[in-house]
Amino acid sequence: MTIRRLPETVINRIAAGEVVERPASVVKELVENAIDAGATRIDAVIRNGGQTLIVVSDDGHGMSAEDLTLAVERHATSKLPDDDLLAIESLGFRGEALPAIGAVARLSLTSRANGSDDAWTLSVEGGAIKGPEPAAHPKGTRIEVRDLFFATPARLKFLKTPRTEQTHAVDAVKRLAMAHPEIGFALSDGERDLVKLPPASGDEARLDRLGRIMGKDFPDNAMAIDAEREGIKLSGYAGLPTLNRGNAQMQFLFVNGRPVRDRLLFGALRGAYREFLASERYPLVALFLELPGQAVDVNVHPAKAEVRFRDSGLVRGLIVGALKHALAKAGHRASTTVSNATLGAARVHTLTIDDNDAPPTIEFDLAAQSLDEGTGAVAIGVSLDTPSGLAVSGTYLVAGTAISGTDYMAFAGSYTIPAGATTATLDTSLLDDTLDELAE
Repeated sequence: MTIRRLPETVINRIAAGEVVERPASVVKELVENAIDAGATRIDAVIRNGGQTLIVVSDDGHGMSAEDLTLAVERHATSKLPDDDLLAIESLGFRGEALPAIGAVARLSLTSRANGSDDAWTLSVEGGAIKGPEPAAHPKGTRIEVRDLFFATPARLKFLKTPRTEQTHAVDAVKRLAMAHPEIGFALSDGERDLVKLPPASGDEARLDRLGRIMGKDFPDNAMAIDAEREGIKLSGYAGLPTLNRGNAQMQFLFVNGRPVRDRLLFGALRGAYREFLASERYPLVALFLELPGQAVDVNVHPAKAEVRFRDSGLVRGLIVGALKHALAKAGHRASTTVSNATLGAARVHTLTIDDNDAPPTIEFDLAAQSLDEGTGAVAIGVSLDTPSGLAVSGTYLVAGTAISGTDYMAFAGSYTIPAGATTATLDTSLLDDTLDELAE
């Protein structure tokens, strides 16, 4: 069998097989390029799950005609000025995305460089390049991808339904948006908004962005994470144990601004939350690692979805230690919005006390709670308010054994408020199991 060199078009299609797994891969690569271009606003449109149309527009620094021509050549990039693969400070760096996309789709790029009066457009269809030609366009870049995989029809068989592919594209945009709250993101299907995130600023910018993506309850029930060890900085937010889900879809890790899926994170989270959550429950977490480029290899996966740490033990220890410290510090807190999936239909008892100069002792007795048949724990929320705004609140989980419709459970407790106190908090006990239903 004779060895021969493959044609350039075949080489690009092979590369596309590694880089362009599905429409969401294209969306991710194009949005990453827009972020690297210094955009403050990124707008994307997908149709038919991204199979028939993907458009990404930004207001970044744009490209000249010469840059457009180089951008669609393999291994041409502006992101490795010193050719050092251990000093990568951008999301994209391989120089493969655009030529790979152009090899399997109908690709067009229109751009105007910052400070230039001229805009240019270039197209690639099945690997054949046309242009650049003069065009009308504001500052920034617009990239349009039509008929994805038209040049490799066999790949179409492996795509899921348009709805599923759209879900993956939405997830890709949201992950990138979480790491860049200063940028406004929008994604639509041409008729309705799928993602609409205005740029955020200020000290709470990151938490505001996380709340818009992870749910409105997250900011009120999240613990701030801030730790550093041997030049590695960890920040972000972790949800209270009582705010959890039945899957790990709301667990995110970012390494130097890059969203990654790493088993290290899931193992670290299990270790940190082991004493607080049942094995089938998952906390909501968004963690951001910042470390020197020499301490992490982002070049181990074609789609840059995985990384390799030089000292994974150090990273895992930092994550587990920071989370355990935050959990211990917030051990008295319970979620202000406890999900029904975790606690069932919790009953809230409210008591009112009067202002007194002397330290009051608040006694409460939550007895004779009639329960339907089931096994697990009962959540009983207690809040006490005074006219002056003194608030005492907490959630108690009372251990239960096998119970029937006529059995009762009782819990009684007391809390003494110090003189002059403006706030007080009841201790919270956390149990793993849940009760299916708590009846009146």
